[in-house]
Amino acid sequence: MTPSNPNSSSSPSINPENGYCSKTKTFYSLRPPSRLPDNNSCSLTNYIFSLLRNNSSPTSSSSLIDATSRHVIPYSEIPVLVSNLSLSLLQPPFSLCKGTTAFILSPNSSYLPILYLSLLHIGVIVSPSNPACSIGELSHQIKISRPAVAFVTAETRHKLSSFGIPRVIDIDSNDFKSIIMTKNSNKLKYERNILEYYNVIQSRVLQSDTAAILYSSGTTGKVKGVKLSHMNLISTIAGAISGKQNRENPAVYLCAVPYFHMYGFGLCFRMIAFGDSLVSISRFDLGVMVRCVEEFRVTHLAVAPPVVVALVDERNERLVSGVSWKSLECVVSGGAPVTVSVIDKFKKRFPNVPLIQAYGLTETTGGISRVAGAYESTIVGTVGRLIGNCEAKIVDPETGVGLPPMNHGELWVRGPFIMKGYVNNKEVIDTMVDANGWLRTGDLCYFDNEGFLFVVDRLKELIKYKGYQVPPAELEHILHSHPDIVEAAVIPYPDEVAGQVPMGFIVRRKRSTINETQVKDFVAKQVAPYKKLRRVCFVDSIPKNAPGKVLRKDLIKLALSATEPAALHGWKNRNYGKESSAIR
Repeated sequence: MTPSNPNSSSSPSINPENGYCSKTKTFYSLRPPSRLPDNNSCSLTNYIFSLLRNNSSPTSSSSLIDATSRHVIPYSEIPVLVSNLSLSLLQPPFSLCKGTTAFILSPNSSYLPILYLSLLHIGVIVSPSNPACSIGELSHQIKISRPAVAFVTAETRHKLSSFGIPRVIDIDSNDFKSIIMTKNSNKLKYERNILEYYNVIQSRVLQSDTAAILYSSGTTGKVKGVKLSHMNLISTIAGAISGKQNRENPAVYLCAVPYFHMYGFGLCFRMIAFGDSLVSISRFDLGVMVRCVEEFRVTHLAVAPPVVVALVDERNERLVSGVSWKSLECVVSGGAPVTVSVIDKFKKRFPNVPLIQAYGLTETTGGISRVAGAYESTIVGTVGRLIGNCEAKIVDPETGVGLPPMNHGELWVRGPFIMKGYVNNKEVIDTMVDANGWLRTGDLCYFDNEGFLFVVDRLKELIKYKGYQVPPAELEHILHSHPDIVEAAVIPYPDEVAGQVPMGFIVRRKRSTINETQVKDFVAKQVAPYKKLRRVCFVDSIPKNAPGKVLRKDLIKLALSATEPAALHGWKNRNYGKESSAIR
């Protein structure tokens, strides 16, 4: 549902200082509403190209820059390259069709945005995944997306060899790169027919069509496939337009977050649409990143919170101080909150560089609030103001009543950016999005009196490790499969560098001698590195309520109250008759 999003000056019940409507108990965006395309036959690619034409010229210096290979693609060439690849993908031996899914397993590169735009241009659904995923994790994702084709690199190809995907294509091969760089019009075997079909496809790619399937755990449970439409992705770019700052020369963004993550996925599209250069790093390395800032005169650094922590870590002082930061105008952080202590350290290390935060979910197609402008960057700890076309509520988790500014509650959001749903999982989406289009984020937040959003904590059970989602239920399922483990529960444990780390509470089988290292190794072999257990505690029983649900809140309190992990051993379950309302 598209929100009404009235202008704050059009209704006396809406406070122009913070956007709060006392009648509807809703917060409206203080930014100007963004215009969405009127034509329903508009792919994300077409929308981006329409903005690119207005934001840059053929003589612009804006480019896609690969920091690893030093390959540079001027933005003036991108429409031609996308057209080349799009036409090739419609032909044999690829023969891709509108509505089919392409699974992508690749680190960042300058070619990935070209591939994404080409697939979207012909109506193919893009489904990128983390190259670090285990075979078991990839198997689950492939069952969700059911791809007709996979795009891989030489390093990731072996991970998909056993899944029977009809066609697997190496995007780092010279053959694939030559397809992108070579015009098709002179070598099409069925030139007239394919061009006619290409034009038909273009007229049939609708804003309502699914554009991407990204993987998320939602509020709880196993990984699910989030369906995002072309309209969802278009609306987030449109919503960011009002926050874009006018400048004499295009900005240069260095993306230190992966393009398979919603943060990086959306960022690469937005940079091209706005005509700002984008520097890609294939694998994150702090030394490489700081040298790239100097070499490519980066103006904006897009990172996850652990990178901010690394930049202010005393152990990295020599590395960080060894390069010039003169070009850097700001650091943008997303994926998880940055603590106030880290913000203070950052301000001391980089007094002239604002640290700005944004907030969003995969289910909201990325950021629904972000900081814009000099004044907003001075508000410590905020994740910014709502983007255009966005409505929000702060809801009391106990009563379901909307709350005014300066009150803590669960954040609900509504707008054209809300996902289409989960692949083959309507039951879960019905628990997250109500009949009026409000998505329950599961995050405890508040708005201040100026309409700035602050994230306080998470009501949901997810663990956020370095910006990645780690569902406890997934790790518990693995732990329960071990013959020496009777019961297991996984909780978030605070960590200054990672934000949170997974901690496991284990009840061993009688007379078992399994130890912490063995438990960690057992899990590590079956999950991506960011999902590994970082702490293990052996207990006599797991606290549960009367219906049998694990009381994670009590385990978290227990873990935080103990000065030594060994002190937790011997925990005895008590008679819990009521579940904590904060843990769902």
